[in-house]
Amino acid sequence: MRNSRGCCKSSNHVLMKMWIVLLLLSVCSETVICYSDGKVEVACGDMTPQHGHEPITKNPPFNITADKSQFSPGDKIKVTLSMASSSEGKHYFKGFLIEARNAGNLNEIVGSFKLIDPEISQLLMCDSKEGSAVSHTGKSHKTEVQVIWVAPSDSPSSVQFLVTVAQGYKEYWVKSPGPVVSQNGVAPPPQTTFGGSIGAQTTTSSILSRSFTSEGCGSMKSCLRDPEGCDPQNDTACHFLSFRALGSSVMFELSGPAEGYVSFALSQDKWMGKDDVYLCIRDTDRVEIKAAYVSGRTHPVYSSQNILKDTAWRLSDGVIQCSFRRDIILPPENLNRFSLDQMYYLFMAHGRAEDGRTHRHDRQPLISTYQTKITGPPEDLIGSRSPLLMKYHGAFMLIAWTSTVSAGVIMARYFKPNWPERNILGQKVWFQLHRMLMALTVLLTLVGFVLPFMYRGGWSKRAGIHPYLGCVVMALAVIQPVMALFRPAPDASRRYIFNWMHFGTGTAVQVVAVVTIFLGIHQQALSLPAPWSTGILAAIVVWFVLADLVLEVHQRGFLPIGKYFKNVKIYTEHINSDDKEEILFVPDENETYNVESCFKNIVLAIYLCGNLGFLTVLLWTISAV
Repeated sequence: MRNSRGCCKSSNHVLMKMWIVLLLLSVCSETVICYSDGKVEVACGDMTPQHGHEPITKNPPFNITADKSQFSPGDKIKVTLSMASSSEGKHYFKGFLIEARNAGNLNEIVGSFKLIDPEISQLLMCDSKEGSAVSHTGKSHKTEVQVIWVAPSDSPSSVQFLVTVAQGYKEYWVKSPGPVVSQNGVAPPPQTTFGGSIGAQTTTSSILSRSFTSEGCGSMKSCLRDPEGCDPQNDTACHFLSFRALGSSVMFELSGPAEGYVSFALSQDKWMGKDDVYLCIRDTDRVEIKAAYVSGRTHPVYSSQNILKDTAWRLSDGVIQCSFRRDIILPPENLNRFSLDQMYYLFMAHGRAEDGRTHRHDRQPLISTYQTKITGPPEDLIGSRSPLLMKYHGAFMLIAWTSTVSAGVIMARYFKPNWPERNILGQKVWFQLHRMLMALTVLLTLVGFVLPFMYRGGWSKRAGIHPYLGCVVMALAVIQPVMALFRPAPDASRRYIFNWMHFGTGTAVQVVAVVTIFLGIHQQALSLPAPWSTGILAAIVVWFVLADLVLEVHQRGFLPIGKYFKNVKIYTEHINSDDKEEILFVPDENETYNVESCFKNIVLAIYLCGNLGFLTVLLWTISAV
């Protein structure tokens, strides 16, 4: 029975290894995107989208109507926003904002709304009044929206409906006047017409005659570059930022390959939020240069003040370049603009843009290693796209699940017969080595598990399945040593149950951990170079599987190295009268055992050397990103 159980276990063990290899080869990752949700309370006052473009002032292609012209307090009026039947171009709209205002004072919001179709419309709180405005819920194409307005008890004599409608990121109408409704017995006032509020002010930009250059970096101007030391004049893959003081202003140059935009930000810390941002956004065959502010991990809010001077841009070979001047000290009304005579971290980012609307950056931003004074002496700055905590996270997990755990597994599976006469602290050598390596694995995993939470300040919502698998790894890694503490004696009748549970849990956590690492090395916070970093990680896994298979085949007797290296003892006998010698080959069992043990030691040494080499390359790559 015992032999049958061992044979079954070995066969399953080999099948498990084959399954692991197939599973690892199928690992892949996906990208997720998100859309607008219509939570536009920030635009309640002026009803202007924070798109950074001028609103359209020509006649709008939509109508807004009310089913009543007279009302009493508490009455309900149906308001309809619909596309005009005679409209040209697009026959739909995506976003909208409807408000009711005092016709005698259009700054005063009046009454509240109720929804008819909550699938496409939602209530907003404007001016601290619940349900005082209605907006869209998504970017779906709409041709008509209906809502109910409820007249308040303290309603003014006349109320006018206003609407902002967006067909695209750059196509929108602001504060288009709708019908005026009046209380019973009150003559309606003359309707006010206006063509939209003022958006972000823009200036005419010139076109750069030639590319920027890194000449003078560190001596005449400060530069931040990725890759380090690159020159935008000769390298189209160079992300480049330079700045130098010119009297009472600072000249900035920004360059980089991007589909939609390149940007940089001034920040007081290494975390995105409350930053002064400057963007160069590609718009077909030209570039718009804008100042903005980000309050958190959100879309930038463009400045309505024209603070940039001498703006210029260039498009060539997929590279966006722009330059501008900005005063060191700005007037107090520019609340979100930082003074340039202070110390800041520098962020550089790039990404896609659609209809002038920027999307989340394609890669983790390049962040300067230390703060620098914008008006200070010229420096050649260095930076990293991976935060230090995330580098340690990646390094600890790599060491734990591609090195220490594999050495501990090999020690427990194949080295129990070795060093039979030697002990470490009263326990067999193999057991102490196994326990030490596994304890180190759990410790590294625990520290590595905590680091992302310290960096993010909570759960990461943009990392896909990676953090969930990480939690599984952490849980199983803790279960293994707890299970080992309650293991039965080696000769217990149910010891085999523990053996299978220990083997199954250990194999499962090892597989899940490696899959998690494959997904993790291309997360934005680390983003190792592809595809060769994936190839090296795959080589580490294959290297372990090969070493494991060689030792497994040897242990099962299919590779009995010892019988080919038996000790030879020569005995000489005289046969008859001739001087002939007969050589007798006599095997020595102890020597055979020594050769078998030596073979395993050689395999282990070769494996550890290769594993250390691969691991060193990956750790060096992490330090370089």
